[in-house]
Amino acid sequence: MRSDMMKKGLERAPHRSLFKAMGYTDEEISRPLIGVGHAHNEIIPGHIHLDKISEAVKTGIRMAGGTPVAFSTIGVCDGIAMNHKGMKYSLASREIVADSVEIMAQAHPFDAMVLIPNCDKIVPGMLMAMLRVNIPALMVSGGPMLTGRFQGKDVHLVSVFEGVGRVNAGTMTEEELAELEDVACPGCGSCAGMFTANSMNCLTEAVGLGLPGNGTIPAVSAARIRLAKEAGMAVMHLLQENILPRDIATLKAFENAMAVDMALGCSTNTVLHVPAIAHEAGIELPLDLFNQVSKRAPHLCSLIPGGPHSLQQLDEAGGVAAVMKELLNTPEGLHQDEMTVTGKSLGQNLKNARVRDTTIIRPLSEPYHKVGGIGILYGNLAPDGAVIKQSAVADEMMTHSGPARVFNSEEEAQAAILGGRINSGDVIVIRYCGPKGGPGMPEMLSPTSAIIGMGLGKSVALLTDGRFSGGTKGACIGHISPEAALGGPIGLVEEGDTIIVDIPGKSLKLDVAEEELTKRQASWKAPAPTITTGYAARYAKMVTSGSTGAVLKQG
Repeated sequence: MRSDMMKKGLERAPHRSLFKAMGYTDEEISRPLIGVGHAHNEIIPGHIHLDKISEAVKTGIRMAGGTPVAFSTIGVCDGIAMNHKGMKYSLASREIVADSVEIMAQAHPFDAMVLIPNCDKIVPGMLMAMLRVNIPALMVSGGPMLTGRFQGKDVHLVSVFEGVGRVNAGTMTEEELAELEDVACPGCGSCAGMFTANSMNCLTEAVGLGLPGNGTIPAVSAARIRLAKEAGMAVMHLLQENILPRDIATLKAFENAMAVDMALGCSTNTVLHVPAIAHEAGIELPLDLFNQVSKRAPHLCSLIPGGPHSLQQLDEAGGVAAVMKELLNTPEGLHQDEMTVTGKSLGQNLKNARVRDTTIIRPLSEPYHKVGGIGILYGNLAPDGAVIKQSAVADEMMTHSGPARVFNSEEEAQAAILGGRINSGDVIVIRYCGPKGGPGMPEMLSPTSAIIGMGLGKSVALLTDGRFSGGTKGACIGHISPEAALGGPIGLVEEGDTIIVDIPGKSLKLDVAEEELTKRQASWKAPAPTITTGYAARYAKMVTSGSTGAVLKQG
């Protein structure tokens, strides 16, 4: 066993003594030692209950003959970090999560691992570490939050963000917003909707590194506790059969996950995280592969925030497994022979799956859109690509042309939106917010929600080299690469320039002559860094483009 390096033989007597200091018996030490990496803390609603999930996982490990050894990682709540300096540390935290799990698994050579995340950067960070370390492992999340109820409607965190814009627009009172604030997030779990956390938890299941139900079983359900126990037992089977994460997360498995991404209408952040996770397995996923998969995997589910249905409803309709079962009927189908953490192939897992509600998971004959939920746009404004959640864009904004309204920070743009200085037809440009320029590629949920709240969602587009929350909807185009801080064309846009957006045509164009852009490029100067010390400054020096997953340079 791998753990023999720290527990077996005469020379390991001091090591065993340290285990015994924590109460471990000789019998427990002799068994396989299974690392249980969790992100329990008291700052993230998605993580507040992970201590209970962790205990259930440990129970499952013991039931199957192993000894669980728990450890923790950091976590950032994107909602609480939103729209202030804290958001510059969110994406950057993904690397710290990955590094911390790697460090724990290498310094203490566990025989296998179960990883327990639940929110935006923690899920991909743990998956990156899982593939980097490559010992038998699987993931079980804490599950999605339930929606709240307000004035007879389902509500969620983004409802509150949009409420701020509605108050400024005069369509909601401050008293109503205070009431909404009290009920929108009713308890533990990753925020209710197909936001980034739930997107990544669903894709973990789709790629085969999480058990069926991982993405959709509600956080407060007893079924979530049972799933955690099953995960603890399943990892012992993976250990026995020596099934490794890289045996599961193959190129074909990632293509399966991308197809599910398209069918569900997942967060644009998946375009950052999926390539970064694949990178750890030595697999390169070019950005245009998302467009290729989008052509063959239609949009089948209209989930919050782009549609009316919740994760709980998706779970009741059959969950990710039912969506994958429906995708089997596409001309290209799915790669059914890929191994999963159940110890069975994807095809075997899907044998008994079925769609229980065709109003939640539509048949292929009646998709919401014939193409998938994510689109990659190219053009002279985004030579290396830009990302749009096309399933959440109003029909009238699928093509748009308008004057650029240029801002060099999110705060400036937010003030202009809430101050009524943005007009119908405008194209808001927020730049110097990329992985290097942000630094950390901050999310733009506040301005995008303000646009919706101010009633501009069907007449205004927003472009940025930063990124968006999974809660964003509307004509919001992010990850524009190269970013402004690296001299990308978005840094050359001037107030009033015409920008042409053609989502069906996958085009993003700045309608300015090439000679003029060359002239502007010659006089462009990189701005001074906004953070010059500490981790964020180091991150800015090492991070690569959003088009490559914002992974860090090696060496």
